[in-house]
Amino acid sequence: MKTNSPTLQPPSPTPQIPNPTSTKHTNFKTHAALLQSSKQHLLPHRPHHHVPPSRSPSSVLDADLTALQSLAPARRDRRQREERLEPVDTDDLFKWEAVVKGRGLGGGDEDGRWLLEIEVPEQYPNAPPKVRFRTRVVGSNVDFETGEVCLDLLKDNWSPAYTLEKTVEAVALMLANPGVDSPLNVDVAALVEEW
Repeated sequence: MKTNSPTLQPPSPTPQIPNPTSTKHTNFKTHAALLQSSKQHLLPHRPHHHVPPSRSPSSVLDADLTALQSLAPARRDRRQREERLEPVDTDDLFKWEAVVKGRGLGGGDEDGRWLLEIEVPEQYPNAPPKVRFRTRVVGSNVDFETGEVCLDLLKDNWSPAYTLEKTVEAVALMLANPGVDSPLNVDVAALVEEW
């Protein structure tokens, strides 16, 4: 008589722990710590986390614009990373511009200023906006020719809870903390790793 006993599975392999003294691991830990510490700043102040189907993208954008306008004086006082964030034309809330400031790749003593172009899709906020630099910038996650931004937040990690303001802040953080794990510009990433 045969019994139905469970089949034993082989043990799963033990994950390899990187050498904590290696430069790559230290750089990754530093980058991960920066991202972790900045997560609270990346969380939006939008009261809803999922936009019900009854809310149109333009009503969400209008709410974002109203919130930005009401916070403008306080934001200037706090020296946020974005100097300006507004629609190109108030009659078309699907095209925005932002000016971000920060140290950028390589640091330095002076803050740089970069113009961003933001295209908001019809599916917003359930789909991420397209962000690209209009000002040329060298970065491991920026296409030098097109200005396209490669950021997980704008792809797989997008959430309807993110606002345009927090999206722009994440792009500004990316400038100061370039990721080299999955770069868009591999040549710049190689230089950053050698730094």
